[in-house]
Amino acid sequence: MFTQNRLFQIGNFSFNLNHLIVIGILILAFSTSFLIRTQPMNYGFELNEFDPFFNFRATEYIVDNGFIAYFQWNDDKTWYPYGRDVSATSQIMLHTTAAITYQIFGGNSSLYDFTILFPVIVGSLTVVVIFALVRLFGGTNAGLIASLLFAIALPITMRGLAGWFKSEPLGIFYGLLGLYLFLSAINSQNKKIIISKIIFGGIIMGFGLASWGGNQFLIIPIGLFILILPFVRKDHKFLLWSIPLFVTVFLLISSMFERPGPSFVTGFGGLSLILPTVFLLFCIFVQKISNDKNKIRNGLFLLLGFIIIGSFLVIVNENSNFLSMPSYRYLNAINPFLTTLDPLTDSVAEHATTTTALSFFFNSILMIFAGLGVWIILSKKISKTGIIVKNDMKAFMLIMGITSVYISSAFIRLELFASLSLIILASVGLSILTKEIFQIKYFGKKNYALKTSYFVIILFLFLIPLVYPTQNWISVADSPPTILNGGTTYPVSSDWLEALEWIKLNTPVDSVVASWWDYGYWITTLTDRATINDNATLIDSRIKQMAQIFVSSPDESWHMLKEMNADYLLVYVSAEKLIGDVDGKSVYWVGGGGDESKLLWFIRIAGEQPQKYLLPDGQSPTNYFWDETLLGKLIPFKTIFYANMETQELSNTFEYGYIPINVIDIKYPSDGNNPFKLVYGSPTLSYQPADIVSGVLVYEINKNYVPEIIFDELN
Repeated sequence: MFTQNRLFQIGNFSFNLNHLIVIGILILAFSTSFLIRTQPMNYGFELNEFDPFFNFRATEYIVDNGFIAYFQWNDDKTWYPYGRDVSATSQIMLHTTAAITYQIFGGNSSLYDFTILFPVIVGSLTVVVIFALVRLFGGTNAGLIASLLFAIALPITMRGLAGWFKSEPLGIFYGLLGLYLFLSAINSQNKKIIISKIIFGGIIMGFGLASWGGNQFLIIPIGLFILILPFVRKDHKFLLWSIPLFVTVFLLISSMFERPGPSFVTGFGGLSLILPTVFLLFCIFVQKISNDKNKIRNGLFLLLGFIIIGSFLVIVNENSNFLSMPSYRYLNAINPFLTTLDPLTDSVAEHATTTTALSFFFNSILMIFAGLGVWIILSKKISKTGIIVKNDMKAFMLIMGITSVYISSAFIRLELFASLSLIILASVGLSILTKEIFQIKYFGKKNYALKTSYFVIILFLFLIPLVYPTQNWISVADSPPTILNGGTTYPVSSDWLEALEWIKLNTPVDSVVASWWDYGYWITTLTDRATINDNATLIDSRIKQMAQIFVSSPDESWHMLKEMNADYLLVYVSAEKLIGDVDGKSVYWVGGGGDESKLLWFIRIAGEQPQKYLLPDGQSPTNYFWDETLLGKLIPFKTIFYANMETQELSNTFEYGYIPINVIDIKYPSDGNNPFKLVYGSPTLSYQPADIVSGVLVYEINKNYVPEIIFDELN
């Protein structure tokens, strides 16, 4: 497709026009990715979501104290009073890579600003890695198409936006780079670099696993790929040492990190690579001693035997647990039917089960061209285009596609695996189709009208998800950092930043702050105060206890919080002011995404019955909730009647189709002998009520309070 006109030559290397075109397209892909990912910066230069705040704090610890101190660090500000062994429970390579690159490239920028841009740069650089990887499968044109698709694919960009200093962008970068080095090595004709590529590929794959636990899912297609290699490759002598070398290096590097650690190697993760490697060795030996007629048959019988043995180990392990099992969410991804068995896992938005509609929105046009790619790859006519796709690469692409689509069906966050496989298949398919179209001639002449029409149609199809519908691939990325809107759909505000600043400046340095686990990282990082729990969800029982505190009576909750040695309790409420008022008071609809909207999850995680706390619509709180639970008392609103917003009818009791109408009502003011005292309320609630309430409330736990149950016992 590209001309080979030489531009200049350096030694034996000729820089041709096609090299310039490749560089130009890669720059375009990088720039497009960069622009899409930086959209949140239009609202404010802040870290996004929750985990990035902890990752920033851990990276800052390395920069300030060094690597030795980091690996010895027990963070006593988290999970009070137990603390957290940071290196044993974190993505070590994320913190390490960010700290090293900051020290090299950070210049005069602050570490906070550097970590905001880190995922944007790493994610955008990955367009080069995906180009190199797909180039192995279908040539340069396929690689360039893949780089452009990677730059705009929604599931990938949305998990690598500005401020998204989480594990995915770096994990994908390392994972794809390691995969490229491995596949490049086993297909390389240059024997001098094969060993170095294999070793370096195993090391990088290990880095990827230590950066993002999700890279465990790359092990599945790699393991299956190793199983079929004896059937699709003839160079068995090469496979006998290259595959064991890669697996050994990868598992050795993985075991050196505390997470995933040696237990990963000796558990199902390591077994998923060790067993296929052992099978490969046995299969090659069996095929060597078999006659040509029975080679395939004997190899298949051996494969069946290994499958039976593997299945037997899984069944036996159910009772004996002699193999280390992955954590629940990884098992959940392998078996999506586990989702509804764990309320805590279900309560995490990114762990929501992928729906067909959502999956199509994420991958729409990619699905169409990936299907075309599968058909073309399996077609015997592929060789007529001049593009040669080796059998082992065909097999890997198909394995990657099937396993990735299956895995992505469990969680929304895993849709990026489906996108990766669809991009690979679509790119190879499109490159082959494009070359086929450009080779068509009529009466011995090139048909430029056909080529132009084809290009316009393809461009139009790929532009559709970028601009249509209103919520499209680009507009989804155009959202503010979570800390600026509290995770709601409301406009940005400074309420959270001001509340956290107040805690930092107005509470004792040894204070312990309790809250729902969603806000733990924000509190610890931005206030330097100890928290009861946080987004790491390390101790499920502690999270369940916090849920129980919110739905228990104020006195019972006071007892539990006092036993935790908590000093303050933070809650977050969001509401929208409605037109009109009652007795001069503004009226509100409460339920925009704060703690009031998480009531059902509090109930389920606490093991309570929803009917006690929620009306028949499953959303509106009952009088019992408002009058008898701690959360009902902490939320500074009360329901005065119910309204049908369509008919404008009012009712004193709940009816289907009606929503609660509330007025501001602070039950625990700063004075009085109450178990909790309101010491801080966000400006949009406490001092200058606004149309949109983003209310962060900080209650001091009254240590001098005498609960009624104790008072009755004393008398």
